[in-house]
Amino acid sequence: MTRFLLTAYRLPLTLFVIACDPTLPPLRGQMDVGRDPYAVFVGGRGPNSDLYAIRPDGGRPVAITFTNVAELRPALSPDGGALAFLRGTSLSDSTPATVWVMNLLSGSERELVLPKGAGQPLRLGWGPAGAALIVAAERGLYRLNPPPAAAEARAVAAGEHAGAESSLAVLLGEPAFARIVPCERAADLCVSGDSGAAILARGARDAVRWGNDSVAFFVGDQLEIRPLGRGRPRRMVWSNPPDQPREMTFFAGMREP
Repeated sequence: MTRFLLTAYRLPLTLFVIACDPTLPPLRGQMDVGRDPYAVFVGGRGPNSDLYAIRPDGGRPVAITFTNVAELRPALSPDGGALAFLRGTSLSDSTPATVWVMNLLSGSERELVLPKGAGQPLRLGWGPAGAALIVAAERGLYRLNPPPAAAEARAVAAGEHAGAESSLAVLLGEPAFARIVPCERAADLCVSGDSGAAILARGARDAVRWGNDSVAFFVGDQLEIRPLGRGRPRRMVWSNPPDQPREMTFFAGMREP
């Protein structure tokens, strides 16, 4: 099941291409989709915000989107084959953002429509094995089928909220033993576990799980990658990054059998 999405995207690719008016694969010649490790993040200001991909060792970011509206809140699927994100002028505008999924193998995109009355979509996450996309909106939590299936958005039942919300959280370890949360002082990040909360980093934001053994977060415009155990933190070295890099999501790559 760990490669469910990648397999599903390859088999019905003809139907998906017809439905979504695809462009060229955005990472062609740059990364082996679903195999190499890579991260996707937001760069740019306001309506000029686009999505970029980068290797975990840094280098030059690769632009994925080129629209005149903002793309925000990217979330890579567990197999690295699909990218969910929000598209809109900005999340603070009166026009609600919309939920999209891009097939990174083909460049195809599809909008996933929320029920009427859901309000603005705010956060995205993938359920176990990428079998569902979890969307936190202003007026509820929703579960949607990823392409090529029909989205069939449905509210998450009250008894399933904890599991669905874990798909939106930054969890640490395998199995997870803690999560990253904002500290009481909003500009700091804390680690929250059974024994309480402790400072992870001051003046930090936009934490992301970096595989099973590390966590990454932004300090200013720099991305710091910090091991959970032994090892020294490091800063990503990249060339010509866009303005205001933020909101990173990470695929750790496919492990060799």
